[in-house]
Formats: sequence, C-alpha cells, structure tokens
Amino acid sequence: MDPIADMITRIQNAGHAKKEVTIIPYSKVKFAIANLLLKEGYVTFVNRKGRKERKLLELGIAYEDGEPKVHGITRVSKLSRRTYAGFRDVGSVRQGRGDFILSTPQGIITGKEARRNKIGGEVLFKIW
Repeated sequence: MDPIADMITRIQNAGHAKKEVTIIPYSKVKFAIANLLLKEGYVTFVNRKGRKERKLLELGIAYEDGEPKVHGITRVSKLSRRTYAGFRDVGSVRQGRGDFILSTPQGIITGKEARRNKIGGEVLFKIW
C-alpha cells in the first residue's frame, strides 16, 4: 500500500471521527509532510514517538468551530501513475481554500510556495 495515501486517509478519518490525535508509522517523508501541515494549520502538533524499530508520528487534528480544518484530501500522484507539474501548472484548489502539496528538489512544499519560488515537482496530494 502507498504510505502517503495511508497517512492522508488516517488524518481525514480522524477528523471525521472527531478524534483529537491520530498515530501513523514514521518515515522522513511523512515527517516532512506533517511539519508542512502543521505550518499550514491543518494539524495542531507533531510528535515523534517510539524507538528505532517502531517509530511513530503522533498528529493533533485541528478543528475550527467543531469541524475539522481538513475537509478533504485527494491523492494526486499514485504509485501506478506519477504526476509531475511545473510551477505554471500548479493552480488553486477549491477557489483558493485549499492547496497542493508537492515533492520538489528543495523538499516538501505547498503549491503557493512552488509558484512563488518557480519550482515544479511531483504533486503528492491536494488538501482543502
């Protein structure tokens, strides 16, 4: 199974179930994505837990007026079909209420940062 798809599914399901925290298996890419989601306000905290063999990420789900800030997440680039975009191709999501998350040579960044820095990359998912 796709580890990034698993991560975004766990975040979305935790929000729909009104959970405060979700726990996902750790990887460097997931940690970078979680820190970006923290910076964008979709999660409230990111903690690494566990030892070398069984590291975990603990994410606090952000809510606004009792509703999760993450209304939807869709995986764009999949294992069977990778999707790449130049900075000109990265548009807005839901009339500017969401954003794309990209993997670039400069790390995991949002679509807004990609347009500002004129960088393209693999479109991991869109979030709103």
